[in-house]
Amino acid sequence: MKIKKSIFSLAVTFVFALSFSNVEAQSADANKTYTKVVDASADAVWSVLRKMDEIQNYSKGIARLEWKGPKDVGGQRVCYAPDNQGFFKENIVDYSDANRTYSYSVIEGVPIKGMVNTWNVVDLGYNKSMIVWTSKFEEFMENPKMTKEQFFGFIDQSLNEMVGNVIAEAKMEAKM
Repeated sequence: MKIKKSIFSLAVTFVFALSFSNVEAQSADANKTYTKVVDASADAVWSVLRKMDEIQNYSKGIARLEWKGPKDVGGQRVCYAPDNQGFFKENIVDYSDANRTYSYSVIEGVPIKGMVNTWNVVDLGYNKSMIVWTSKFEEFMENPKMTKEQFFGFIDQSLNEMVGNVIAEAKMEAKM
């Protein structure tokens, strides 16, 4: 019996290591990475996270959203801050339900040059998954309104809020 448990434990460790190495491989050249392990299936989490055309429902930092073109690759969304305190434009550059991933380039409204962000949901098995957000960019552009540390503090705060809301909805939907 001990041997079976050891083999099972080894197999679980191996599968988890493969999943984790896959995430690392996807984000190895990223400038910034955010991950969160979730007690919900990858399918349940992806069914919520994939709603990129409703991003304003997951972040209080986005008051409204406008789309130009398709709500898919080639589409552009303009996200407006509350009280018209600013906006940013994003082009959807990649999207895959099969891989549970989508990427968007931020083309206006942030002090970063060449920013491309990617969401991915990784299946960890046993009704667990991992949300991975990566950002690749060329450089932070110095400006009088915000330091690099302030900008990435804002990004961290926004990601924590959005991911928390996605997780809550995914768990709620999974119970139904």
